Amino acid sequence: MPPGERAAAPGNRRLPKAPKFTALDEDLYAYILAHVHEDELLARLREETERIAPEWIQMQIGPDQGALMALLARAIGARRALELGTFTGYSAICVARALPEDGRLVTCDVSKEWTGVASRYFAEAGLGGRIELRLGPAIETLGALAGAGAEPFDFAFIDADKPSYPDYWEAVVQLVRPGGLILVDNVLYGGAVVASDVDEGRCRSLEAIRETNARIAADERAESVMLGVADGLTIALRR
Repeated sequence: MPPGERAAAPGNRRLPKAPKFTALDEDLYAYILAHVHEDELLARLREETERIAPEWIQMQIGPDQGALMALLARAIGARRALELGTFTGYSAICVARALPEDGRLVTCDVSKEWTGVASRYFAEAGLGGRIELRLGPAIETLGALAGAGAEPFDFAFIDADKPSYPDYWEAVVQLVRPGGLILVDNVLYGGAVVASDVDEGRCRSLEAIRETNARIAADERAESVMLGVADGLTIALRR
C-alpha cells in the first residue's frame, strides 16, 4: 500500500432518494457557456485548435473549466503552478493569468507541434515570462523537479497521457505544498468508468483512471471531491 493511503477507497454507493444533479444537453451547456467570460484571445485559440486539430479537440478544456481553474488558482493565492499536458495552451493561459506578476507556471508536454501553437499564444497574451514550457515525458520532468529541491507548487493540473495517471498523482502530491490544490482531469473518461463494455484500445487508460480515482479517494495526504465538470474533474486539497 503506498505511503499515506487509507486501508480502502469508498466503493459504489446507493444514490440518495432525491439525487441532486442535472444532466446536461447541448442547449443547457450552451446556457452555461453564455454565463462564462471568455475573452477574444482564448476564443480565438479555441477556434484555431478546433480548425487545425479536429480529431484531438477533446484534449482542449472548455471555457467553463478554464474559468473554474483560474478562479481556484486565484482564490488560494497561487504563485507557483504546475501543468501536465499543455496541448495548444488554453488551460495554461487560464492558470497563468491567475498568478501574480512574479508567478510561474511550469507546463509539460511532448508535442513540439501543439506547444508551438501554445507558445505563440503565450507571447501574444504577454505571458511568455510567466510560463516555462518543458518538452519531454512529464514523468521525467517531475523527477527533475523533485530532485532539484525547488520551492513547492501551490497549484497543479494533471491532464496528460492517461496510462501514467497513477504515477503522475504520486509524483505531484509530493511536489505540492500543504494547502495547495491538485486538479485531475478526465476522471469520468466519457462515462466509461462505470461501463462494463469498453473498447479494447481504451482499456489501459481506463484502468489507470479507475486506479487513480481510487487512490486519490483513499489518500490521507489529500482531501478531495470529484465533480461532474466537463469529463469529470477531481479537486484535491493537499493536507
